[in-house]
Amino acid sequence: VTSALGLGPAEGMIPALCYEANGSCFRTLHPFGIQLAIYVACALGVLLTVLGNLLVVIVVSHFKALHTPTNFLLLSLALADLLLGLIVLPFSTIRSVESCWYFGDDFCKLHTFLDTVFCLTSIFHLCFISIDRHYAICDPLLYPTKFTIRVACVYIGVGWAVPMVYTSVFLYAKAITEGLGHFLQDMPCVGSCQLLFNKLWGWLNFPVFFFPCLIMTVLYIKIFTVANKQARLINNMNKSVGSQLHVGASKSERKAAKTLGIAVGIYLLCWLPFTIDTMVDSVLDFITPPVLFDILIWFAYFNSACNPLIYVFSYRWFRKAAKLVLTHGIFCSRTSTVDLYQ
Repeated sequence: VTSALGLGPAEGMIPALCYEANGSCFRTLHPFGIQLAIYVACALGVLLTVLGNLLVVIVVSHFKALHTPTNFLLLSLALADLLLGLIVLPFSTIRSVESCWYFGDDFCKLHTFLDTVFCLTSIFHLCFISIDRHYAICDPLLYPTKFTIRVACVYIGVGWAVPMVYTSVFLYAKAITEGLGHFLQDMPCVGSCQLLFNKLWGWLNFPVFFFPCLIMTVLYIKIFTVANKQARLINNMNKSVGSQLHVGASKSERKAAKTLGIAVGIYLLCWLPFTIDTMVDSVLDFITPPVLFDILIWFAYFNSACNPLIYVFSYRWFRKAAKLVLTHGIFCSRTSTVDLYQ
């Protein structure tokens, strides 16, 4: 995903070399103030991603009331975003600001591997969460038996294993590399971090992102249609005790579906521009300017910082749990059994 980086100086900037060697990539020298501002902005983004997702991991892990199939999927999603912020984004920050890769070819491949795995894991989990919400809204009576903690664990395993296998095959399998002669780019300059088979990678990444997004979109259209129909039926019921309880449960489910729908919508908004550019760029021999490419990839990374904010502003139980964690800490055994839904 780094094919457009390090290939030449940006217009209007002072060109320099990444290394004192023949064939070195160009390094863009920003004025000190601009360079510092970019570093600070990236650092704040990384800090927001790490702290927000770390809070989600702690909250869901600590409170027993939150040990539900849906929340386990949210926990695994937050873990993928947390690892992205801890392992991938600091090096991506240096690469984006300096327009050079200083960490060697082996770590370049590992960095690309982890970057792709964590991002694909996020979209797989969002897809599974949409399936979970589909069952909860459209088939509420059978939902407790269809989507158990065991099923959630299977989904989590698939959500991590498939991206790892997929990325490993195309990054580390020699047979794949040897058979891609007509897709290979010229040898990149020294100091870049490029995939060896950019064109194929661009075309394969699009369906890998597009089809789960299509599934999520179709499911959420159905979810909101059924939820609105349920709301109309409930409003026509008499206000007996039983119907009031039903109203409360229905509102809770619709709110959860709406919140997760917002999370999916933000994911699409963040990732589709980069995914489409990657595919189109591979056809046009990678003409995307490095600055634009950096903006698109960081816009996609920004999605990992958004999910915790969505939970904070949408779920009262999450705000209550976060307050307890921040005031009492995670080592207070009394807080783990608090009824967050009361």
